[in-house]
Amino acid sequence: MSTTGDPSTGSGTDTIPADSATTEPTAEPQAEEKVTTNRRQPFGRGFLDTISTGWADRPESLPPQREQAPYAAKRRDAVSAAFPGKRLVIPAGDLKQRSNDTDYPFRAHSAFTHLTGWGSDAEPGSVLVFDPRDEGGHDVTLYFRERADRTTAEFYSDASIGEFWIGPRPALAGVASDLGIATSHVDDFVAGDADLVLDHDDELTRFVSELRLVKDEYEVDQMRLAVDVTARGFDDIVENLPRIVEHPRGERVVEGVFHLRARSEGNWEGYDTIAASGPHACYLHWTRNDGTVVPGDLILIDAGVEVDSLYTADITRTIPVSGRFTDVQRKVYETVREAADAAFAAARPGVTFRTVHETAMRVIARRVAEWGLLPVTAEEALDADKGGQHRRYMVHGTSHHLGIDVHDCAQARREMYYDGLLEPGMVFTIEPGLYFQIDDLTVPEEYRGIGVRIEDDILITEDGPVNLSAAIPRTADEVEEWVARLSTGR
Repeated sequence: MSTTGDPSTGSGTDTIPADSATTEPTAEPQAEEKVTTNRRQPFGRGFLDTISTGWADRPESLPPQREQAPYAAKRRDAVSAAFPGKRLVIPAGDLKQRSNDTDYPFRAHSAFTHLTGWGSDAEPGSVLVFDPRDEGGHDVTLYFRERADRTTAEFYSDASIGEFWIGPRPALAGVASDLGIATSHVDDFVAGDADLVLDHDDELTRFVSELRLVKDEYEVDQMRLAVDVTARGFDDIVENLPRIVEHPRGERVVEGVFHLRARSEGNWEGYDTIAASGPHACYLHWTRNDGTVVPGDLILIDAGVEVDSLYTADITRTIPVSGRFTDVQRKVYETVREAADAAFAAARPGVTFRTVHETAMRVIARRVAEWGLLPVTAEEALDADKGGQHRRYMVHGTSHHLGIDVHDCAQARREMYYDGLLEPGMVFTIEPGLYFQIDDLTVPEEYRGIGVRIEDDILITEDGPVNLSAAIPRTADEVEEWVARLSTGR
């Protein structure tokens, strides 16, 4: 980050004519303004008189419409048809403060991105508005702040939007051409008479969430891309295992190695990477990632690349740090894989989503009962009312929908999600696991500290399920060969 001070010393909306070398902004000269913070420095008269001149012409051409624009238009048509006569407001969201005058990287609301096609390049503060027409349907307008180029005082005076500070921003006409949506300045947006506002109205929020349950062709392609980049990120981790083991915070190195791939070939990670080595693998959402990675232990890595369209993968592999599973580790690992394979076989068009979970849990219950870990039989543990003893070792669900959110469609109704029927175009995870925490006295000592999860991204087609992440090694034998093949210095 620059060590220079925040230049914001006056109105951010004053205009400096581009063709004038002497015309000043309409605000009082900033060189004379009272400065109340040591991070704001006044500008001298020479700066104010010349900042708008001396720039080469910047040819402006309208971009072609992007690939996802027609798909987003169809989604907007579905929203319009569902809410006749209603004025709908879909905000992108705003920057969120990280500390003092620094912000977190901006990511638009998932529904906003889904309905506009505007992904990693979306502008903070944008609003998508559906205005009803008397004859039916809606006029749809995308409101956002016009670029703060050198014709405005914001160009140099506003570090959050000024192009002197953050680089070129999109123009209204360019975005209209790019996304195929009418655009207008955000200052023209009037919020007061909206009928339904996203996240303030349950009906609208639910509808746009359920709209994502079945992916279109573009979305499926983006999911494949996200999985492919994620697979390369996992290869990077395996290749770097020697360096990871040597570092006192090896889990943090795992996170960093994957981040490099995510940023270089995508937008970001779709969620905080879990790099959980040894007993940490038994904590389901371990994202502290500050532990050592020790040979002899397993490391559970749950990571997914979010591509520029904001679609994300969500994949987990559990890897023996030394390159070889112990007998107990292998037994646990292959049981988890057996549960995953059974769930995959059950995931067919027309079956309920919950069937996938129930199938995996039957395998888990049967195996832990066989190992003598349950005080009841597997059948008793699977009783919906009186059972559940096996859930001590796998408390989470087996599947969730996946897409533009890592836990996609989360506001959908239960009858559309958990109790809904699988359809071609649905994408979801299958991710059973077994977790024997280090201090769990209900299991023999040799199990304690072992945590295993295998997670794949599944597409339902007319012919059945397709494992989008099948190319990433899955069986115990494949994982051992993977480590031997890619990890150097062994």
